[in-house]
Amino acid sequence: MSAAPLRVGIVAGEHSGDQLGAALIAALRERCGPLECFGVAGPRMIAAGCEAWAPSESLSVMGLAEVLLHLPRLLRLRGELTRRFTAARPDVFVGIDSPEFNLTLGRRLKRAGIRCVQYVSPQVWAWRRGRVRTIGRDSDLVLCLLPFEKSFYEEHGMAAEFVGHPLADQIPFDIDAGAARRALGIAPERRVIAVLPGSRLAEVSRLTRPFASAAAWIQARRPEFTFLAPMASSAVRERFERELAQAPERTDILLVEGEAQRVLAAADAAIVASGTATLETLLSGKPMVVGYKGSWLTYLLVRTLGLVKVPYFSQPNLLAGRALVPEFLQGQVTGAALGSALLRELAEPAHLAQLRSEFDRIHRTLRQGGAQRAAAAVLACAGRADGSSTG
Repeated sequence: MSAAPLRVGIVAGEHSGDQLGAALIAALRERCGPLECFGVAGPRMIAAGCEAWAPSESLSVMGLAEVLLHLPRLLRLRGELTRRFTAARPDVFVGIDSPEFNLTLGRRLKRAGIRCVQYVSPQVWAWRRGRVRTIGRDSDLVLCLLPFEKSFYEEHGMAAEFVGHPLADQIPFDIDAGAARRALGIAPERRVIAVLPGSRLAEVSRLTRPFASAAAWIQARRPEFTFLAPMASSAVRERFERELAQAPERTDILLVEGEAQRVLAAADAAIVASGTATLETLLSGKPMVVGYKGSWLTYLLVRTLGLVKVPYFSQPNLLAGRALVPEFLQGQVTGAALGSALLRELAEPAHLAQLRSEFDRIHRTLRQGGAQRAAAAVLACAGRADGSSTG
């Protein structure tokens, strides 16, 4: 008699969560065979075989103030998911990113006797460190993408595993920029800057105009540059085009459907929204400038309450433990600031060589077979034998 399928409840927030979820589903299927997945999923997870009860975009909310605006809808969704997961009785629940949503949901499911994994540690080491006590209560295991997170949890007596980042496995060490340019129809003599405004509509709304202004600032001084912007979804494209049409300084930015990794492979440098895209840019070996703009209320609350405990917010700088790439916050995010910083990054060959060396070191640290390691940990948490010989 064949074994019963492994039943996994998943809630993955946003575009990056969808990427992680799809890789996890594929790795679980490879290791354990029959598999049933259901919950909150994006298009990649759906293509991998996950039944979507709600789209990942429903959790695409950033910032304290923004969460408050969407709170009634999020509470309704969490209540519905609590009921459905409790009735479905999955072997294990995996919350991917979106920790404010997933950890509270996990607490309810743990009370119902369901094993819970949080995949992607909240940045508890960076801000609101008091949350570490509740994370252990609300989850059975935390899967960490960054190497220093595991030791932080162990210091607090919590179960955690460093699994590495699947993007580090997907992106090769040696990227063929020429092939990427040919695929995108970019002439070899052109220089390319990637413009990545994010996957959340709120951040696209806030960053498109200053990013477009930076492109105009650069193009006025260096007309040999071409600007490419990969769009995470049709909704992002619509919002980006709307904001671009209202930008006071116009420049030609070519839009590409998806294809962020190909655009980064083709690029000489990038202007990037803070988040997973900065890691993707690092793994692609490209110099960058990073921008973040939250609502004024979120920024005021964070500054007034002293919630942030680290000096940086971009992933490259957090991973390096120093100011590896220029980062700009709130009112600092202007076209002139971004544009001039990026041209300075490109001006010194010795600096670029040092930057790429550090990027390569981080890439090798994060390349751990992330999806396979995560799948093995999820299976162990669910109490299921691992049928794969890999790992």
